[in-house]
Amino acid sequence: MSRAVDDLLAILDLEPLERNLFRGRSPQVGWQRVFGGQVIGQALVAACRTVEGRAPHSLHAYFLLPGDPKVPIIYEVERLRDGRSFTTRHVKAIQHGQAIFSMSASFHVAEPGFDHAAEMPKVPAPEDLPSESEMKAGVLPLMPDPVRAYYERERPIELRPVEFERYTSRAPLGRHFNVWIRATGPLPDDPAIHQCVLAYASDMTLLDSSLIAHGRTVFDRSIQAASLDHALWFHRPFRADEWLLYAQDSPSASGARGFSRGLIFTRDGRLVASVAQEGLVRERTDLPAE
Repeated sequence: MSRAVDDLLAILDLEPLERNLFRGRSPQVGWQRVFGGQVIGQALVAACRTVEGRAPHSLHAYFLLPGDPKVPIIYEVERLRDGRSFTTRHVKAIQHGQAIFSMSASFHVAEPGFDHAAEMPKVPAPEDLPSESEMKAGVLPLMPDPVRAYYERERPIELRPVEFERYTSRAPLGRHFNVWIRATGPLPDDPAIHQCVLAYASDMTLLDSSLIAHGRTVFDRSIQAASLDHALWFHRPFRADEWLLYAQDSPSASGARGFSRGLIFTRDGRLVASVAQEGLVRERTDLPAE
């Protein structure tokens, strides 16, 4: 298992403080604010630890304030409902005496039903795209400094963008963005861990897809970007340490907000999750003239 995956699992392993109360920490990597996917993943862990015998099928969350990575995050779980088929939890993340994040999660017992799904886009397999080492050798030198620094850092989630040329050019490339994702090392067999790791990863590139039509990225110095809300639905079983295609698009951007959505598929084309998010994508006006 990679050190980055070990660190991610440690971050997701919340400390129980009291019934319905948990404490999470943030990696000390020099970021000015807590990564949104971390808060989503930790909040889902907190909710899962108050539910037995059923798995989460959806979550809906709002980012209220930037998280401070220097201090722990307290997760308070409210047990809203325990029904025969469904269980509902509300999770509030607290720092410095204020709520920084709010999430509702629903759990469902396994049962049979109708079955259909969207088809996976036809894209190159991950093996046909530049690997991490190939990107570092050939593609990274062409990327802007912030993007290069991001990909050079050891990460728990490996990314292989299909349209990676968007990071080397400012040409508009439409509204679609596909990226293969997987954990960089094996994960335990517990399905809840795979769901929480995917929840963490689902926030990594989605907001960025709202800028692809404009030839920009969240790494641009002139862009102020932040996730505002996040919704995730789990459809079918999967492993987050195997390749998953994250097929994203952005139907709309207006009023300094970008709306993005994503479908997540296994290699064999099974749709396992859907994601939607709106985020702040604001052109900064406070930069000095170059």
